[in-house]
Amino acid sequence: MDLRITDKQCIANDIFAFDLESAQHGVDLGRHEPGAHILVTTPQGHQRSYSLCGHPADGKRWRIAVKRDPLGRGGSLDMCDNLQPGDTLKANAPQNFFPLHTQAPKFIFIAGGIGITPIFSMVQALQASGHAPFKLYYCSKDPASTAFHGALTSDPLAVHVQMHHDHGDLSQALDLWPILETPTSAHIYVCGPAGLLESVLDMTGHWPAEQVHFESFKGTQVSAQSQDQNFKVRINSSASLIEVAANQSLLQALRAHGLEVPSSCESGTCGACKTPYAAGTPIHRDHVLLEDEKTRFIMPCVSRGTADEILTLDL
Repeated sequence: MDLRITDKQCIANDIFAFDLESAQHGVDLGRHEPGAHILVTTPQGHQRSYSLCGHPADGKRWRIAVKRDPLGRGGSLDMCDNLQPGDTLKANAPQNFFPLHTQAPKFIFIAGGIGITPIFSMVQALQASGHAPFKLYYCSKDPASTAFHGALTSDPLAVHVQMHHDHGDLSQALDLWPILETPTSAHIYVCGPAGLLESVLDMTGHWPAEQVHFESFKGTQVSAQSQDQNFKVRINSSASLIEVAANQSLLQALRAHGLEVPSSCESGTCGACKTPYAAGTPIHRDHVLLEDEKTRFIMPCVSRGTADEILTLDL
């Protein structure tokens, strides 16, 4: 679909919010689910996933927020530096790999930095519905670096939010153990840098797995492990055979052969690159797939095949 940028605002240090409407006059975009994202093609051809962080019930306007990262892969610079109101973007319809389980009795949200974007949509939906109690713990460097600071520190959301600023000192990071020490009936949603996700993963090992949900938009490329070996994948649509080197991710190998698989975190935590497979034995290393899904899908950003068996992908 074609989307027109109707507004662009700097909402925190190096964080820009873009309001989007259909480029077709008078056409509504439709409501979206809390936690959903859209895959956007930037002016220079980068494909990036951005969470929809506006109110899910607003079908006329969608909102995304982008952190300008000069050390990134170029997509955020393209978005923040080159786009202005009136410009158009191409985007796919919303997808949701981080859905809000609306039947949960209560919620704990933990966000770090720009990881607030999908969670901001969730807390707006919960506040509007009055469905279940929730608490948001939002970690950032300082108030000036905090997206949606005004909305989250004002009524009606302020009573549900605990802000924590470490001012760039990791020794001042929020101690999450008192929050996570005792399992409850709450569902936990976590989005942020890899370090935050790893910390919460360590602290929630004794929680029921179905109650803890992760997503990351600040991916860290997973390094090769010493036991990794070369393996081969077959592409069902073309029957072509691709060899993946031991020091190369499956996602990198697919791209090198002209296969564009959508991705975002590239650390196995967001689900954007979820790909069906038809044969072979994957080595799963993601934090997204449920046990029954592992028989049908693979996350090519982190997971691999075995050296003695060809992995066949439904691409």
